[in-house]
Formats: sequence, structure tokens, C-alpha cells
Amino acid sequence: MSVQERKERERAARERLIVATARELAEQQGWDAVTTRRLAERIEYSQPVLYSHFRGKREIIGAVSLEGATELAAAVRAAAAAADGPRERVTALARAYLDFAARNPAVYDALFQLDGGLAFAREDTPEPLKDAFGALLESLGEVAGDDVPPGLFTEVFWAALHGLATLTRVGRLPAAEAERRMELLVDRLAVV
Repeated sequence: MSVQERKERERAARERLIVATARELAEQQGWDAVTTRRLAERIEYSQPVLYSHFRGKREIIGAVSLEGATELAAAVRAAAAAADGPRERVTALARAYLDFAARNPAVYDALFQLDGGLAFAREDTPEPLKDAFGALLESLGEVAGDDVPPGLFTEVFWAALHGLATLTRVGRLPAAEAERRMELLVDRLAVV
């Protein structure tokens, strides 16, 4: 292995460490606790080293978002693949989405609430974000009905899931009824 390859591997490892540490800190204490100073202390590198990877917190949030989008897409696809029939796939997808949001609140916030400098629904949208939407579209497109474009239906269903996840997490909707809300969403919107 060349010196250049070793340096590139070490740089990639440092970058993964920064992202993992930021994510861990955000999940434990919230995004306000994630500062370049605290990250530098935790990873035991200087702030200039951190800045050689990311220009600041916004780019770190973006990196966490991309990682989270990849994980969300995998969770949704795995849940849908394990279910039989269109309605069951949509139910499994919805449950996986809501479970992901509940288990990873800081990552979910990075994806959908915070400014990570990422473009959504545009030509320059990063592939992990497109893939996460694609994972939803794969199962939701088949239950959109003949009168609604699959992409539009997926946007509406996703917006409803996002609302359920967000409102439940902040206590605006009682958690005890979360399963019934999800089933009602599937029953009313998924045309099978």
C-alpha cells in the first residue's frame, strides 16, 4: 500500500469518527451540545484537524443526515421485503419509518429539521437522500391508486408519517395511540 493510500484511509477513518462522535453526542445531549470544540476534545484531535474535514457544524449535520438516510432506506426496504402483500408492505414500511424516527431522534432531526446544507427534491440532491425517498416509493407506489402519480402519493404519505413521528415525539400526540394512528393512515391512504 502506498503512503497516499494509507493517508486516504486514515483520513476516511477520522471522518467516520467525527460523524459517529457527533451523532453519539447529539443523541445523548441534543444538537446544541455538538460543537467543534467538544468534538475535537472527544475525538482527541485539534479543531484545525476537524476543520480539515468539515467546514463546521452544518457540514457535520449534513454528513449525519446522509448516513441516516442510508440507514432509513435500509430499514424501510428490509421491513417491506419481509411482508406479504401491498397493504402489509405499507404497514411494515410505516412501522419501520416511525421506529427509526423514535430510536434515532437526533439523526431524524438532522435529516428533516436541521440545516445540513443538503438539497432536497432537486437535481443536486445527494444520492442517499434520493435513495431514501426511493425506498418509500417502491412500496407506496403500488398503493397510490390510478388517479394519483406515485411520487405525489409518496410525498403525501411521507409527510403524514413525518407529522406522526414529530408530533408523537414532542408529546403533542399521546404515544399510547401511535399504532392506531399508523393503522388509520395506512387504511385511509393505501388503495389495495
